[in-house]
Amino acid sequence: MSTTARWVTVAHASEIAQGNSRIIRLDDQAIAVFHLDDGWYAIEDLCTHDGGPVAEGRLEGSIIECPRHGATFDVKTGAALTFPAVSPVATYAVRVVGDDVQVEWS
Repeated sequence: MSTTARWVTVAHASEIAQGNSRIIRLDDQAIAVFHLDDGWYAIEDLCTHDGGPVAEGRLEGSIIECPRHGATFDVKTGAALTFPAVSPVATYAVRVVGDDVQVEWS
């Protein structure tokens, strides 16, 4: 398997309104793509506290709250902000080319 990163189109920009997100799958991994007021961000949709989906939670600004136990993460950096999570979530680079939202994937 090659470790060379590539850009993968995951959505059209017009499909994800500002302040919203979409959960997509790359290979066997769930990735949440966020359209915030200052750009596009992507994180692994996996709470580092218990392995549940985090992106189904409430988004306020750039902070997502896990719906299971209330841990919060910064979608821009992946940082765990509140207990019970202490480890960050993985982040992925995002770019928009024309109307294509692309995530860097290896």
